[in-house]
Amino acid sequence: MTRPLLPPFTEETAPQKVRAAEDAWNSRDPAHVAQAYTPDCSWRNRTEFIEGREDIIAFLTRKWQQEQDYRLIKELWGFRLNRMAVRFAYEWHDKAGEWFRSYGNELWEFEDNGLMRRRVASINDLPILQVDRKLLWTGPRRPDDFPSLSALGL
Repeated sequence: MTRPLLPPFTEETAPQKVRAAEDAWNSRDPAHVAQAYTPDCSWRNRTEFIEGREDIIAFLTRKWQQEQDYRLIKELWGFRLNRMAVRFAYEWHDKAGEWFRSYGNELWEFEDNGLMRRRVASINDLPILQVDRKLLWTGPRRPDDFPSLSALGL
């Protein structure tokens, strides 16, 4: 399987790859998201270690059952050849209706076919009030004219 936007990444393709990942995650479809990773992909997400697509699907299914009304923005921090550093923020609420903004950084490493083989994510959660939310749009995809993380001051 090959994914569009192959390494080595350029000033043009690196931000496109990040936006494609953001769009996939905002779909909240674990099987769709998992297709961007190698079958034996290795993740560290917070303190959880995940190996392979089946574990990715199980993890994301659990995640989005807990993190409801999830909205995410990713932003390219830097890249070189087949690696990227990405920062992100997402907002969500738990089953009790408490809102959070989660901030983090990811390190990505890709195979030549464009599939991600390694993802390392460090994430912190900040409780927020619903009135303090900033990631407000309807539908699964962030509109192209919606502000970036930098423009939002996040």
